[in-house]
Amino acid sequence: MLRIATFNIENLTFEDRKNNPGVHARQDELRRVLARLRADVLCLQEVHAENLDGHTEDNPKRELGALNELLKTTIYENYHPYWTSLPDHEGVPRAKRNLVILSRFPFDSCSQYRNKWIDKLMYVPVTEKKAEEAEEGEQPNAMISWERPILHATITVDSGKQKHKLHIINLHLKSRLPSKIKGQIDEEQWWLWRSAAGWAEGYFLSSIKRVGQALETRVLLDTIFDDEPDAKVLVCGDLNAEPGEVPIEAICGRVENTGNPALRKRVMIACSEMVPESLRFTHLHHGEGNLLDHILVSKPLLAHLCCVAIHNEGLHDESLPFAVDMKYPESDHAPFVAVFDLSL
Repeated sequence: MLRIATFNIENLTFEDRKNNPGVHARQDELRRVLARLRADVLCLQEVHAENLDGHTEDNPKRELGALNELLKTTIYENYHPYWTSLPDHEGVPRAKRNLVILSRFPFDSCSQYRNKWIDKLMYVPVTEKKAEEAEEGEQPNAMISWERPILHATITVDSGKQKHKLHIINLHLKSRLPSKIKGQIDEEQWWLWRSAAGWAEGYFLSSIKRVGQALETRVLLDTIFDDEPDAKVLVCGDLNAEPGEVPIEAICGRVENTGNPALRKRVMIACSEMVPESLRFTHLHHGEGNLLDHILVSKPLLAHLCCVAIHNEGLHDESLPFAVDMKYPESDHAPFVAVFDLSL
């Protein structure tokens, strides 16, 4: 059996802040969560890095120290790791919210993509530019890109009958929080918007980024299927979208949407369909369950899918008043695991 899991571990860091504990305060709870997954491949989101001695902006030096500390004494301690890197500094993680793939199997290939197939988008701000700052007839342009790249790795799993090549794609799409709009957020109260239109524009920009990441992921999938029509592919991660919403539909490429039955072998299937509807959530917001974390699989891999589980029994609603992280050290997302029998 092959167990593949995804888990938004929620701002994993060494740093202790007010009401936001670091890894030492969280590690006992988190190790229990990870132990229960018993994953052969684990996709993580929101892993922060720590600066090392001699770190500068021009010569960055960082490591995933909090993650290394957490994995001590666990089955994952000696797994093969692959994480997101700075664009011009291979192997140096980003400061915050890194993607990480931990694999019991060695990687055959590793890549990350950000604005590879979709260039930065030109956008005309609506509420940002003040009238007195623009000359008559001027339309100020802005360039939109997304912060987090796509992480793509391949592994080979020997089932005893044959060797299976698996594509693992780890994603963290833009959150539903509005993007910052210059001049529209109060300087002293970061959560206070100066106009409803400013908030709406920020929300709109976040949607563009989220769907843009999903589109780029779909382009990657088509590239994989061009080379390997029967590819076994998994897309895992925090997609910040529910089934039926644009990012999920864009990645899955259902025949119901394309209208083209010749593309049916390229469709991605949501493993969550195997979970009873009453348990189909990985996040709680104002008392309502949301399915934001997903494992999507290609049809050749779907044939080997045995069972799935969302470990949401102890999930807490951190959107409620006074629900600070100090009270709930696990994560505000539930892990999601899928089990495959490659001997079938």
